[in-house]
Amino acid sequence: MSLDLDVRLDRAGFTLDVAISAASGEVLAVLGPNGAGKSTLLGVLSGLLRPDAGHVRVGDRTVTDVEAGLFVPAHRRGVGLLAQQALLFPHLTAVANVAFGPRAQGTPKREAEVRARALLADVLPDVPGLVDRKPAQLSGGQQQRVALARAIAPEPGLLLLDEPLAALDVDAAPAMRSLLRRVIRDGKQTAVLVTHSALDALVLADRVVVLVDGRVVEQGPTREVLGRPRSAFSARIAGLDLIPGVWRDGALHTADGTVVAGRADVTGEGEPVVAVFPPSAVAVYAQPPHGSPRNVLPVRLTSIEPRADVVRLRAAPRPGGPAWLEGLAADVTPAAVADLAVEPGADLWFVVKATEVGIHATG
Repeated sequence: MSLDLDVRLDRAGFTLDVAISAASGEVLAVLGPNGAGKSTLLGVLSGLLRPDAGHVRVGDRTVTDVEAGLFVPAHRRGVGLLAQQALLFPHLTAVANVAFGPRAQGTPKREAEVRARALLADVLPDVPGLVDRKPAQLSGGQQQRVALARAIAPEPGLLLLDEPLAALDVDAAPAMRSLLRRVIRDGKQTAVLVTHSALDALVLADRVVVLVDGRVVEQGPTREVLGRPRSAFSARIAGLDLIPGVWRDGALHTADGTVVAGRADVTGEGEPVVAVFPPSAVAVYAQPPHGSPRNVLPVRLTSIEPRADVVRLRAAPRPGGPAWLEGLAADVTPAAVADLAVEPGADLWFVVKATEVGIHATG
């Protein structure tokens, strides 16, 4: 079923004011920093929170319409939820957990159990004996698979996925991610996925919405948003560096007057733009670089983070420097770190060739 939401919800010091939609069978990922409003949005969709204005429609059914005084309670919305924690009923077997939703809808006991066993055979194909065990007898990954079957058993018009892989260990997460993709795609399930993981969004979602301070700041096809981010948060989650500014005289100009050169697809003079580049494209110097490299950024080192075969150097502005330098990263080899011989707090220069920088309009 399709989704159409346009709501405003006011809380002390925070307002959620968003309009989003999803086509039938589409998976929409919602990304954003802590406090952006992601959980509040799920609460509105699920019927656990009442907005102060607006509407929510799932398919051709309106489940919230503030102006008309309509509010369908959570248990009658036809919305399923898969959260970080499995939250299975501890006193029920896996089969009984999955059959619970259909039984609550009035499905006869035998028919509900047949459906539950079929779903569990799909999500736990290699361990059929587990279906008659209680949650305490299952691993975390197995519990999450049962929770997925329970969420889709009532055939919800909309499935809400709230960081469904966040609580799994590194061994269980990839298998669960593949299972989620298959189950959602095969069932042509409309879903809203809240995640902090670029990989989850890339594997599972058709489109991405980025929330910041209760508002949508960016949205579009998943690969476009994560490949050409237009907000600082989406750049960070995609593992890229981002510098905001305006397009003037053939380059990006920041608010403090820094000029950034790069490959641009911008035509409008004075248009808001961002420069995006991977941390691997950044060369790092402990002394001002010689010659005339196009993009030289004076920074202060804040952290040194080993990452597989590279080391990530995280930077911040020097005292009085521009705020947009906060969080910029460079990926260098361990040998390069040894040659630099620096510790957090040292002043460095990040240098990026113009050919490595993409400049895109944000409008």
